[in-house]
Amino acid sequence: MPWLIGIDEAGYGPNLGPLVQTSVPLFVPNEEETIWKALAKVVRRSDDANDERLHIDDSKKVNVGIHGFARLERGVLAALADDVILPFSLGDLLRTYALGDSRAELLREPWFDVTLELPVEAKLESIMSAGKALHRMFAVNDFQLEAIRGIVTPAPRFNDLLAKLKNKSNVLAAGVIELLRANRTLPGDEPLVYLIDKLGGRNYYAAMIQEAFPDGWVSAEREGSEICSYRILGVDRDIRIVVQPRADGTHFTVALASMASKYLREVFMRQFNRWWHEQVPGIKPTAGYPQDAARFIEEIHAKVKKLGFEMDAIWRRK
Repeated sequence: MPWLIGIDEAGYGPNLGPLVQTSVPLFVPNEEETIWKALAKVVRRSDDANDERLHIDDSKKVNVGIHGFARLERGVLAALADDVILPFSLGDLLRTYALGDSRAELLREPWFDVTLELPVEAKLESIMSAGKALHRMFAVNDFQLEAIRGIVTPAPRFNDLLAKLKNKSNVLAAGVIELLRANRTLPGDEPLVYLIDKLGGRNYYAAMIQEAFPDGWVSAEREGSEICSYRILGVDRDIRIVVQPRADGTHFTVALASMASKYLREVFMRQFNRWWHEQVPGIKPTAGYPQDAARFIEEIHAKVKKLGFEMDAIWRRK
């Protein structure tokens, strides 16, 4: 009877805005349990009929079209609805979500508004009813969802880590290591199975995993471009790590981690764009990806200098 812990990110490619990495731990009675099938009455995937069930899938498939953000928000906040009273502020969400210094670092960002009330677009009544139905199905199937937690890395912190770790992929790996450690203390002594969406072009993860579990040693079961599987030996519980491409479209917990990361990233970028629009009226919003990010930086450059900001406080070097 394992914990299935999905890990995914949003915002790795852009030069503007924060990197967001999330873990979603779900206890299931049987590792072979088909979670999607067990939750089919209340959860749909992208290939299913477009109805009122929660749309849980790879965030890129959920966050499409004019209602994409609302679908994303509905799914994420419904998953949280058992532990919180909605509406609530972004700051309230981050108190339970943000690991390490994430919240403090966000508070130093001039664009960040801790008081933003959630939900932003999705209907509160729809979130609450869907959340009750989802958690009722969790209970029926003896599933247990623990705290959804994550790491937010704004541009200044990203650049500091880049200088220290020398490589952008190592910045991403540092967040995964923190999430691996954070979930090691999940209740009980049942096995931990970490399911991770592939990190860029990396095909070998033993060294990264060893850093997360220094009291054990990593045994590679399989390594390659399609799947990597490891076990941690010599520790107090059975721990397995599986890394594979498109895990966010395969595993429920990774899909939800993908959605939570993308949701928060979208909320942060809305705040980022709103703040810069106040400083440079008429500027077109950006999603932060390289080509458009270069346009955006050129248009705010004079204001950046006038405000006395260092470019490293805004622009992620890689």
